[in-house]
Order: sequence, then structure tokens, then C-alpha cells
Amino acid sequence: MALPLATAPIALADPPVDDAGPPPDNGVVASAEPGIVTTPDGWVLTVVAKDETQLPVAPLTTAVSSREYLVGGTFTGTVTGKGKTTLKGGTLEAGYQIGCGIELGQVRLIGSVGVSTSGSSLAGGLIPNAVSFPISGTIEIHAKPGTVSNVAVDKKEYKAAPVRVTLKDTHIKVDGCVGQSFLRSYATLTSSTEDTDDVVAYYGVTKSV
Repeated sequence: MALPLATAPIALADPPVDDAGPPPDNGVVASAEPGIVTTPDGWVLTVVAKDETQLPVAPLTTAVSSREYLVGGTFTGTVTGKGKTTLKGGTLEAGYQIGCGIELGQVRLIGSVGVSTSGSSLAGGLIPNAVSFPISGTIEIHAKPGTVSNVAVDKKEYKAAPVRVTLKDTHIKVDGCVGQSFLRSYATLTSSTEDTDDVVAYYGVTKSV
């Protein structure tokens, strides 16, 4: 006699659940490609960044419309090549651009205040037992289109390149921002001769907060 043989299904173990969540933001951001330009008189201008950090922190004002960041990085400008003109130095400016999706505009309180009493009547008169001041109203907020704010942190004059600006744990902030904000670094290298200025700019990777 053949008896049916039932086999228990093999239970597959569920994959382990990672309850750790995403790692905390340490502020480290990648740097973008260098800014490079060759001037009409033969000089090669280069501006580059490295070791960049951008960490959002709670604003000291505790206002929900304020954005504050702790930033850092090293920005370097060089002038190379065999140009036909005599260099007179220049400047290297480093800073940050903060983009705000929605900017806080005018805020108004629209409402009314009344007076009411409650009591009992005696001899045709009202003896009040309580007086209240009911308040009703709404808050009207006028939002404005988003804006981009340039925050220059340092501007270094130089006589001969290379030139460098290093930032460490620098606080920057913008007020009146009620939407999502975006942050990126920038550095602008200017090389001068007696009669000309040549400018090249670097823009870092945009970070959304």
C-alpha cells in the first residue's frame, strides 16, 4: 500500500531588517569640476575646491523661517601658461549661494475683538457677573517667489598666484525662507594686467536641505 507523503514547505527566512536608518549627515560634500579658462593673451586661469563641508544646523534665533549652515572648504586659484602680458595680481573670492524655494513676505493679522457680558436682571437693570472679550481672526501670509542670496565669506588679494582661501566651521545664514532651501559654494578668481581683468568662477555641488 502506498501512502501519500506530505512534506512541509520550507520556510524562507525573512531578510534582516535594518532599523539603524540612514547615517547622520556629517556635512561632507563632493566638489565639482574645476573652473578653467584660457585668456586671449595666453594665460590659463584655474580655480578648484576640495575638502568641502556643508552641515545644516539649528539657527540661533530658533525661527522656522531662518536657515543656518556650518561650512568649510579649501579654494585655490592658479595662473599658469606663457601669456604675452605682464600679470599684476588679482583676487580670489570664496562664498556660498543660498537658494530659497519660497520667501516669506508680508504677514498680517485680520480679526476683531468684541465685548460681552453675562449676569442677572434686578429692578430693570443688569448686574454683570462676568465680562469676556472674544477674539476672532485669521493670519494672512503673502509668500514671494524664491530668491538666491550670495554670501561672500572672504576675498583675498594676491600679487602672484597660486592663491588660497581655507574656511573651517564658518556660520552662514539667511532669514525669511519658508520653503526648501539649496546651498552651494562658489569661488571667483580674477587675474589682472595693467589694462585687463580675466575672471573664472567655480560652482560647487548643490545640496538641498
